Amino acid sequence: MCGRFSLTAEPEELAAIFDLPELGAFPPRYNIAPTQPILTVGINAAGEREGQLVRWGLIPHWVKDPADFTLIINARSETVSTKASFKTALRHRRVLIPASGFYEWHRPADKKLPKQAYWIRRPNNEPLCFGGLVETWMGKDGSEMDTGCILTTHSNEQIGNIHHRMPVVIRPSDFDRWLDCKSQEPKDVMDLMRPVEDGFFEAIAVSDAVNKVANTGPEIQNPGSAKPIIPAKPKREKPDSGQMDLF
Repeated sequence: MCGRFSLTAEPEELAAIFDLPELGAFPPRYNIAPTQPILTVGINAAGEREGQLVRWGLIPHWVKDPADFTLIINARSETVSTKASFKTALRHRRVLIPASGFYEWHRPADKKLPKQAYWIRRPNNEPLCFGGLVETWMGKDGSEMDTGCILTTHSNEQIGNIHHRMPVVIRPSDFDRWLDCKSQEPKDVMDLMRPVEDGFFEAIAVSDAVNKVANTGPEIQNPGSAKPIIPAKPKREKPDSGQMDLF
């Protein structure tokens, strides 16, 4: 699951990572939330890598009225190739979603206790990339909306102590294969949609300030005092509806 994330790397650094000519200037973002614009990197009609802003919350092309459709911010990698909402995008419109890290909430076994927020990032604080999908929704009036979602997988043991789902991470050595939708079919990239190894991330307990979308400053990532993690009973995952909880 991934319901909030951050992107604070400089545009020049990201352009170098993705081998892009340039990226337009943009400010650091510490609390990116669903329905907000997110940066994606994909392949354009000329076969070149290109940065694009899309709305976080995928709308399949066959949806008639977005107002009547459940917001899709995440897609489960285990079923993404068979779900009508995702299978076309998985075949033709795979993208990379740059991030500096993401937030997750641990739910104590005792439901009376409050949830604990964690800022999860690389130990060296380097940027990383989530696997993502994009769709362009077209209205009857000819209007268009570019939308996207983040792929998730089951957590490794480390992150599993906090939450049972985590974003799919695509490593730089796999960028080309993931973005190549011409010769790489979904079956050829399924192996990339797996949990990263323990130690890839570090989890930092933070305050509940991140819960509010209006809080967008760097202070929401300041370390806080963590409540002891009391493992809950293994959660039975519900059949995939294409929608993940935000918290």
